[in-house]
Amino acid sequence: MKDMRYSKKMAYIGAGCGIVLFAVFGLLPGSFLGGVMGLNIAGSLLGMPVSSILGRLIVAGSMVVGVMVSGIMFITASSVAGWLIGTVVDALAEGKKDLAAAEHK
Repeated sequence: MKDMRYSKKMAYIGAGCGIVLFAVFGLLPGSFLGGVMGLNIAGSLLGMPVSSILGRLIVAGSMVVGVMVSGIMFITASSVAGWLIGTVVDALAEGKKDLAAAEHK
């Protein structure tokens, strides 16, 4: 398995697919879940109608964290899946090369 060209290409393709999937399916839920966590944190620290600037900053920061975690999960999972597919293709291609070399001897 000297030549690992398909695994790199498939990892890049998987990362691209992960970005698209994140934009379609992960951006809004990540923002919602992060906002709910931020409301819970700000409510427990500052009291429940969150009306202060600090409470709003906590909610906004947790929304950003929720979106980032969602993006990391989508992109990492799809990159790993693409890399695994590419590794299998590399192994099959290497096996065909070895088989062809053995037939010519």
